[in-house]
Amino acid sequence: MSHDDLDPALSEAALAATDEHAGESESLDEDNRLKRDYVRKVREALEAGENDAVYELVEPLHPADIADLFELIDGDDRPALARAITDLMGGEVFAELNDHVREALVESLPAGEVADIAEQLDTDDAVAMLEDLDEEDQQAVLAEMEPEDRAAIESALSYPEESAGRLMSRDFVAVPGHMTVGDLIDFLRDGRELANEFWEVFIVDARHHPIGTCQLSWILRTPRHIALTDVMSREQSLIPVDMDQEEVALRFQKYALISAAVVDGDGRLVGQITVDDVVHIIQEEAGEDVLALAGAGDGDINEPLDRTIRSRMWWLFINLLTAILASAVVAAFQGTIEKLVVLAVIMPIITGMGGNAATQTMAVTVRALATNQLTSSNTWRMIGREWWIASANGIGLGLLMALGCLLIYHDPKLSLVVVMAMLLNLLNAGLSGVLIPMGLDRLKIDPAVVSTVFVTTMTDTLGFFFFLGLASLFLV
Repeated sequence: MSHDDLDPALSEAALAATDEHAGESESLDEDNRLKRDYVRKVREALEAGENDAVYELVEPLHPADIADLFELIDGDDRPALARAITDLMGGEVFAELNDHVREALVESLPAGEVADIAEQLDTDDAVAMLEDLDEEDQQAVLAEMEPEDRAAIESALSYPEESAGRLMSRDFVAVPGHMTVGDLIDFLRDGRELANEFWEVFIVDARHHPIGTCQLSWILRTPRHIALTDVMSREQSLIPVDMDQEEVALRFQKYALISAAVVDGDGRLVGQITVDDVVHIIQEEAGEDVLALAGAGDGDINEPLDRTIRSRMWWLFINLLTAILASAVVAAFQGTIEKLVVLAVIMPIITGMGGNAATQTMAVTVRALATNQLTSSNTWRMIGREWWIASANGIGLGLLMALGCLLIYHDPKLSLVVVMAMLLNLLNAGLSGVLIPMGLDRLKIDPAVVSTVFVTTMTDTLGFFFFLGLASLFLV
């Protein structure tokens, strides 16, 4: 078939797609990241005040790539970029923006513009955009919104942060159980205010309590005369509106859910959560736990500098206190160290190995707690497992280090002290790494945030105490 035989509309669409692909190839590298030269061109056009050139450069990009562009340019240039591409700054771009970038950008825009953008977003995305604003700015934006949209967002904001109520979308499809499949198909085709995207239909009773779900694939393959109550699945994973978002993500992962109904305290259907929201939460929670263990704050390169300095300095200050405590233990054995200077050489190795072993165990324990792998049912098995791991590592590494000490210092007693100290220190590290996070979890304290301080204190202070105490007992 020749090019002339093609439908003109199809030809134009194909050419447009080709042009768009060509535009993207000029801006994106093979890993779908914005090229350095492309970002430089946008930055230079912004500095020169050439808004038309900026628009032409940005217009071919996908909304997610536009969001990446905002993160890659300087913070001072972001408002100018937003003004240059106003027509492209839809809800899809704001939904993809980094939290810190979005917060700063929203604060720089007039309340009316922010309200227009929020009305284009799903409720959960609009809430994410507005929840970090100052109360005064938040109210100013809400005042500019349509009453229906404002009521939905205010209702979502009334729920606790990081709860299902904040995460859920109020755009869902629910129908009464007396409908047939044919009635539902007609309703879906005629409905003008239905959700834009959905994978299942919720069946509710007269009190708006969910009694089942129907996947779209079932509906399309079932004869029209069949009642919905005969084809629906009565097994549901109902999400309480106040459930923590981490628990929501675990439930989606465990039961392989695509979407789930959210219910209020009376069991009424108030929203739905979909897997695309949960993927974001899984990524966010995993990153938070890793960064919390390191005391690195949000760990986001777009986080305001003053906030990053405060969070890291506070963590380092706590670690300074634990270091002073460990030093006090060393000072108590100062006389022993003066008599055997070799202890000062070996001591950092013993305590360092304990810290590394504790970090390994703590990371495994925190992850197991976060994913519900570690519960009250297998607590003792976990403790026993780490005991044997620590014992094997302590004996193996202790003997290896003792052999080195024997070859270098020719002192059998020192080698014996090294073996015993290494074993005791690694046992302490293993048990601290598992017991401290578990204890904090039982006290309803996030183990990812606090565990490192306590575990570091235990491994440093007891590591010095075991080694120097044994040295005082056997060598002095």
